[in-house]
Amino acid sequence: MPSTCGPARQWWHAELAVLRPEVVVALGATAAKALIAPSFRITADRGRLLPFELPGLPPPPVTDEADDDEPDEAAPAQTWVLATAHPSAVLRTPDDARAAAFDALVADLRVVAGALA
Repeated sequence: MPSTCGPARQWWHAELAVLRPEVVVALGATAAKALIAPSFRITADRGRLLPFELPGLPPPPVTDEADDDEPDEAAPAQTWVLATAHPSAVLRTPDDARAAAFDALVADLRVVAGALA
């Protein structure tokens, strides 16, 4: 997160440490640039699940599940981040392109739903 996020950064890191989400959704360019990289572009890179390391926590261990038929439920899972347009951007989209913008947002959220299924 950029330094402009100030005090919210510590609160957000603590919340992530407790929740350990499977997927974090970055709504809009500001969130995506803060979470993924300052060079991230919603128009070019939206809708893809990217590996995300939770701040202040070690990454999940790499395991070879071929040796074991049962996954280790206690092991931390990989967290993913997906960036998409902010819903308010869809509302600000000109009328002739709004349906396509809405459909793209819904398609991105379906990727998240599929990852959680």
